[in-house]
Amino acid sequence: MTTENIQATPGRKGALHETATPKVRAAVVLPWEARGQGESTRAAEARLAEAAGLASSIEMDIVHQDIFTIRTRRPATLFGPGQLEQLSDAVRALDIGVVVVDARLSPVQQRNLEEALKCKVIDRTGLILEIFGARAATREGVLQVELAHLEYQRSRLVRLWTHLERQRGGFGFLGGAGETQIEADRRMIGDRIVKLKRELDQVRRTRGLHRSARKKVPFPVVALVGYTNAGKSTLFNRLTGADVHAQDQLFATLDPTMRAIDLPSGRKVILSDTVGFISELPTELVAAFRATLEEVAEADIILHVRDIAHPDTEAQREDVLGVLNDMAADGIMDREWPARTVEVLNKADLLGGTADVPLRERAVAVSALTGEGVPDLLELLDKHLTSSMEDVTIKIGLADGAALAWLYEHGEVVERLDSEEGMVLHVRLFESGLSRFRRRFPNAILEGAAAEALLAAERASEDELGLV
Repeated sequence: MTTENIQATPGRKGALHETATPKVRAAVVLPWEARGQGESTRAAEARLAEAAGLASSIEMDIVHQDIFTIRTRRPATLFGPGQLEQLSDAVRALDIGVVVVDARLSPVQQRNLEEALKCKVIDRTGLILEIFGARAATREGVLQVELAHLEYQRSRLVRLWTHLERQRGGFGFLGGAGETQIEADRRMIGDRIVKLKRELDQVRRTRGLHRSARKKVPFPVVALVGYTNAGKSTLFNRLTGADVHAQDQLFATLDPTMRAIDLPSGRKVILSDTVGFISELPTELVAAFRATLEEVAEADIILHVRDIAHPDTEAQREDVLGVLNDMAADGIMDREWPARTVEVLNKADLLGGTADVPLRERAVAVSALTGEGVPDLLELLDKHLTSSMEDVTIKIGLADGAALAWLYEHGEVVERLDSEEGMVLHVRLFESGLSRFRRRFPNAILEGAAAEALLAAERASEDELGLV
């Protein structure tokens, strides 16, 4: 990873110069197993480009890329002898320091490849872990990534310590076979994992309290989800006017960010930007990844942001939907989440504009970069939020200004009928707001036939007054 150090130049007081560590020269290799005879190479090229993007995002200098068709996965090296020789020649010729294999490697395969290629080898899991480690900013994110790293390393200690013999040790008066270095390291890693899990439980409880506190504020939550590099943070900045880190690279955002925005109706909502999804997420990161998506589970509307110009956009869509379905199956979110999901077809500018993007139901085309289509998105949000509100009839006294002000601030007053006995209002409220109003003013809400009768009577009374 590139680092810059600013140092004083010898002999010149106060003069500074910058030194930068050179980027690591890297090769990215995709072992490709064609699943069908008619399958084109487009998917393989898109997958290779994604892997190269992942490697580039942690400042690797990609000097070689290749796709190797795998007919039989070899337990020792994954690749065949000819492919291994071809890759070894490239490593020597291009002075490559790291080979990134876009697949899950076993510890034995990783060790054998390093011995054959005479350079560092990391697999897809190790690469994503490195990216998460470099980008995590919050305490929870740092703890989650460290936990994932340790669980990954624990299975690979054998390749680090096979040269060490068993230490002398034992119990009692007889010195017996003691603990090997690998056993000692595994025990230390296990102890650290237990401690990290305890700390994470505490952090999650705190976050749960914060989420409960937000529920008391009756503003609906809109969560952005989507494949990594789909443009979520750029759209977030466009909608909120914020300056959240947004860059054309994978996993530019790892920690959730929330801001309030106003819709065209004047209604206020909370917008949440989340981590990007990716195919074949490492199992060590699944728990950490899903924990960052708990805000999505609680959202009133889910905006699925897609890079509609990406050649593999449909496959990316299926990956995102697969993760959300898994979360629903695990009970992390309700199974009705598709009903509150809107597809945002982003990067329409790369296809000529929003008019050139074919739309499906519950979808809107936008360009977060230029702003085209964003007003349509805000209107669509207003429409969907209105459809999710509940209609209630409320009767309050003329002197009850607090209840009246609360309703105008947090709800949508559709109709107001005044009389000498008080006010009758037809109001739309979100479920969270309705629950809060019911707690504060338990006797004000009328339901069923009583509500209809009172509304009809008040309307008739106003009509008579109007005739006079």
